Amino acid sequence: MPVIKPVIVAVSSAPVSTGGVIATTVSPTVARFYAAITAAMIAGGVTTIPAASFLDDADAPVAALPVPAANGYYNVYINGILQQGGLSTLTAVSLALASGDFVEGTPVLLEVGTFGGDSTLTTQPTISAPTITIIS
Repeated sequence: MPVIKPVIVAVSSAPVSTGGVIATTVSPTVARFYAAITAAMIAGGVTTIPAASFLDDADAPVAALPVPAANGYYNVYINGILQQGGLSTLTAVSLALASGDFVEGTPVLLEVGTFGGDSTLTTQPTISAPTITIIS
């Protein structure tokens, strides 16, 4: 007895997504701090500037330095020149520079930037179901 295979012809449509509104807010925060290098900061080939030596944009002394999270950055400018990232280490208590070759009074500018963000789905999308139509 021969095997009979049914032949079915069908047409289908993919699901369609419409609508959906997402509100996204990005909140950058940038802070700048200034210090002048003193002889006491230079020791053993490393220059360590304590947080208390920095002034903020309002010329107010700083108790602690902000340490950027994974979504942030910091830049160090010495004598107005941007330094390479691997030449400094920032903690809440100090900025360490990988060199002791500075003259007293050398200006150091620290710029710390962080980015906060939030996304909210304000309108749910509408997704249609796929359709399959059997023709024969």
